[in-house]
Amino acid sequence: MKFLSEKGLEVIFEALKPEVDKSVTMRSRARLEKDKTFLVLKVEAGDTVALRAALNAYLRWINSALNVLEVLEKQ
Repeated sequence: MKFLSEKGLEVIFEALKPEVDKSVTMRSRARLEKDKTFLVLKVEAGDTVALRAALNAYLRWINSALNVLEVLEKQ
C-alpha cells in the first residue's frame, strides 16, 4: 500500500507492529516493512485457510488504522 506521507506510513506501521511481533497462531507469521512510501506486508502460512485468515486479520487492522487516521486528520 502506498502512503501519501511518511508520517501516515509511520503511524500505521507502529500501530500494527505489536500484532506482527506477537503472532496469534503458529499456523502463520507475518512481517511488516517500510519501503519509502510503501507499507509491505509479507504473510507466510502452512495452508490456504491459515493464509486467508491471517490476511483478512491484517487487512482489517490496516483498514481500521487508516480510518482512525483519516478521522484524526479531518479534525
